[in-house]
Amino acid sequence: MSSRPDLKVDDEVGFIRFYRSLSSDGNDETIRVFDRGDWYSAHGAEAEYIARTVYKTTSVLRNLGRSETGGLPSVTMSVTVFRNFLREALFKLNKRIEIWGSAGAGRGQWTLMKQASPGNLQDVEDELGSVGGLAMESAPVILAVKISAKASEARGVGVCFADASVRELGVSEFLDNDVYSNFESLIIQLGVKECLVQMDANRKDVELSKIRAIADNCGIAISERPVADFGVKDIEQDLTRLLRDERSAATLPQTELKLAMGSASALIKYLGVMSDPSNFGQYQLYQHDLSQFMKLDASALRALNLMPGPRDGSRTMSLFGLLNHCKTPVGSRLLAQWLKQPLMDLAEIEKRQQLVEAFVENTELRQTLQEEHLRSIPDLYRLAKRFQRKQANLEDVVRVYQVAIRLPGFVSSLENVMDEQYQTPLETEYTSKLRSYSDSLAKLEEMVETTVDLAALENHEFIIKPEFDDSLRIIRKKLDKLRHDMDVEHRRVAKDLDQEVDKKLFLENHRVHGWCFRLTRNEAGCIRNKREYQECSTQKNGVYFTTSTMQALRREHDQLSSNYNRTQTGLVHEVVNVAASYCPVLEQLAGVLAHLDVIVSFAHAAVHAPTAYVRPKMHPRGTGNTILKEARHPCMEMQDDISFITNDVSLIRDESSFLIITGPNMGGKSTYIRQIGVIALMAQTGCFVPCSEAELTIFDCILARVGASDSQLKGVSTFMAEMLETSNILKSATSESLIIIDELGRGTSTYDGFGLAWAISEHIVTEIRCFGLFATHFHELTALADRYPKSVKNLHVVAFIGDGTNDNTGEGKSKKEQVTLLYRVEPGICDQSFGIHVAELVRFPEKVVNMARQKAEELEDFTSAESQGQQSSVSMDGYSQEEVEEGSALLKGMLLKWKAEIESSDRKLTVEEKRQIMRDLVNADEKLRANQVFQGIQAL
Repeated sequence: MSSRPDLKVDDEVGFIRFYRSLSSDGNDETIRVFDRGDWYSAHGAEAEYIARTVYKTTSVLRNLGRSETGGLPSVTMSVTVFRNFLREALFKLNKRIEIWGSAGAGRGQWTLMKQASPGNLQDVEDELGSVGGLAMESAPVILAVKISAKASEARGVGVCFADASVRELGVSEFLDNDVYSNFESLIIQLGVKECLVQMDANRKDVELSKIRAIADNCGIAISERPVADFGVKDIEQDLTRLLRDERSAATLPQTELKLAMGSASALIKYLGVMSDPSNFGQYQLYQHDLSQFMKLDASALRALNLMPGPRDGSRTMSLFGLLNHCKTPVGSRLLAQWLKQPLMDLAEIEKRQQLVEAFVENTELRQTLQEEHLRSIPDLYRLAKRFQRKQANLEDVVRVYQVAIRLPGFVSSLENVMDEQYQTPLETEYTSKLRSYSDSLAKLEEMVETTVDLAALENHEFIIKPEFDDSLRIIRKKLDKLRHDMDVEHRRVAKDLDQEVDKKLFLENHRVHGWCFRLTRNEAGCIRNKREYQECSTQKNGVYFTTSTMQALRREHDQLSSNYNRTQTGLVHEVVNVAASYCPVLEQLAGVLAHLDVIVSFAHAAVHAPTAYVRPKMHPRGTGNTILKEARHPCMEMQDDISFITNDVSLIRDESSFLIITGPNMGGKSTYIRQIGVIALMAQTGCFVPCSEAELTIFDCILARVGASDSQLKGVSTFMAEMLETSNILKSATSESLIIIDELGRGTSTYDGFGLAWAISEHIVTEIRCFGLFATHFHELTALADRYPKSVKNLHVVAFIGDGTNDNTGEGKSKKEQVTLLYRVEPGICDQSFGIHVAELVRFPEKVVNMARQKAEELEDFTSAESQGQQSSVSMDGYSQEEVEEGSALLKGMLLKWKAEIESSDRKLTVEEKRQIMRDLVNADEKLRANQVFQGIQAL
């Protein structure tokens, strides 16, 4: 906290008056921050929010203005603290940020300089630094949605979306059901971070409320916009100015999508793209086809651990973290997109598989691309955007040049593949394209080599060659003389301190201290207590210091460098403008290298897994079965100290399309059903899968209901959340879907829960008729297999139960049963849950465990007695009271004789001997055997 800047404001009264004039425009989701030069401030409620969020204490608040008039609570932030807060606010807290700057040169005139929201980071990319490209798992996408007002079974939904890192607008229009499952799938496919919806002041529009709830459930920031923003009056004119297409926007087929055009209008206004002329003629418009990708809902996203969660400690706890061995920021973002957009086209899936296989088989090629080539590629989309916005400098030109000169290395490595079956796909997808881009950038390379002083790059200087201009040549000559004098001083100091030049004593151009000396930390003692040497700073790599001679040389060098930069400004401007014309090539190159990076990353993951992944055989949609041999959960097997138990999976049409899995708690049911979903998703992204053999059908969606999550703050109980998710499944699933259900019905009474579980399962089996997996503790549900033997199969996870202290009499039953979970899945039924065993595992007090066991047995006995009583009463129906009384008397007489014989025996009889005595007594009593009531009891 010591680095927190002091609160110093010149015109306190004027600023407070200005701030309070703004406050009526704000809302809870927007935070205003004021740029004070080398520090930032926030005020009012926003200051209190930042104090709690960033500093975790309100003691950092200071009052601006006189306290007797109330004052204005304020907080200050250093540049570093502000940037950390910016990332937290945009990426985790879903806030909008306004950055205000002083427009009147310190005269208290403030203006809005920058705005940012989770889906629109353009203004603050410099403040975010590399985080905008690396720390986020995907590029921020912002989406506007408009729904048709007609109340009908099918709701019309129109969306427009944009990723600010690429100048593209996507549109889509489709019909949806009453739970908007298509809309939910779309925002997951696109990785949306912010959603624009029409303003609904009274919150009375039920359909808009559903849209908001879906966005909220998916962790998306919601921005309300006036209804007028969604009007389509000016959209054709705006698109005509924005799009690269020379034709009028009115002739484009997408403009027929009226709902989507309304959304486009709102999005264009919100992003303010029309106010920046550099956007004109730069955008592309395309239509997103919802059906070309597998649909996923938010529940499936969580169930399959697709993206990293806030509590994930290890990167391998999510599928994205496990598969992300990408070396470029654009590759990481494309991987996130692919995982949310599994393919539905068999040919496209097999094309990706073929490319992955090429890199799996060729270790040298894979390692060369990763370690030598891809590692050195910057974020080309961000680089291109700097040129488009006219923010680029000579350093950016050099970075483009360094990418261009590496392309022949990519081409050469790919051309060396000798295997014919991989040569053609690699040539088509990568080699020919990279060769073409390399040729296109050849003129840029030539220009940079002619104009830029590449030798100066060693000193991190980005300058034009002095030969280009007489003034530059003169200044360069003086700079070279200064460098010679610095080298002389370097040798003098080395001799005086008795240190080796460039081994112990270095001459360096430090980014803060300029030209100065550095000693390794071990040798730094030699300058202590010597007045001639002034220390600058101590850092990890050593101690920086200078001398009076070096200071004078540095000042002169800085002055000359500044003159050089001023003189070369016009030339730099020309070079940057020429480089900017290559932006389209850069963006296309970025797409190819991102694709290559992800495919190589898939191959890396497949080879470096504990057991190598295999290429799955894929069947067209609606055909084939899903059969996995020795399947594993890819994330689970990577956890420390886990030896994963493999299991086979057999989902066969008209034989075992619906699997019911029973078994003990913690026995592996959830892992088993989830790993099938994860493997299906991996296969449809083109990735290899964790099995020894695999064949899969193509699924149109994965729908999941796992875990109990309630949202009391939103008024949604555990059971209500469970029913909402299941309702979504039943309304969204088709015969080509994969349904995963884990422990349905636990949020209500046992009888209601079982009834729902049975009805839902039966509906899936008979009506939807898709592949499904149901893990449950309702052992009665296994009876479905008897009713639908051609669809339902029972599986159970195996547990080994030790003898404990059991005996034949049943006394002391289950006193200390030793339960060993084997995590193996086999055909058949398990009729025990072993919940008390789990309580023992987590070291419940022994007294509590014993009481639990006793109560469980009492309940079991009570249920069984009740069941027998019910059966008995049913069986007595249809007999007269006299017949019942006569039968009861005869039966009681026989049982008394049986008891007497057993007690008179001179030895302890076995259970079987006791039964035989009863059979003999019944056979001997003809009157009892002839009684109709007794005959009815025998029949039970």
